[in-house]
Amino acid sequence: MAGNDPLSSALSGIDNAESVGHLGITVQPASNIIGSILEVFYDRGYIDGFEFVDNGKAGQFEVELSGAINECGIVKPRYSVGADGYEKWEKRFLPARDYGSLIVTTSHGVMSHYEAREQGIGGQVIAYVY
Repeated sequence: MAGNDPLSSALSGIDNAESVGHLGITVQPASNIIGSILEVFYDRGYIDGFEFVDNGKAGQFEVELSGAINECGIVKPRYSVGADGYEKWEKRFLPARDYGSLIVTTSHGVMSHYEAREQGIGGQVIAYVY
């Protein structure tokens, strides 16, 4: 799964593994942003867990899938969104209101758009999951 965009490769690998019914997947190379997105997936209940494994190179994540993901992907280009502008991006990337989650990178870290809206902060939309 080598390529120019490790985040895109990781999310497409997770999406493909979920669609064929696998119980786990190895995501490599590991990065901080992929780890943060996996943490949001875990907090929102889309995966059962994940673990970082140091393989002497960039590392990898062992992800336990729960079968809860219908689709996930990245958002390119990275759109900036204000604290009150999440509704527009929900309509574009999610199938229904309050179904799924946008992953947003903010000055307070990576979080779902629900948390960002609650805290009243904006950021950049980097991924979606439902």
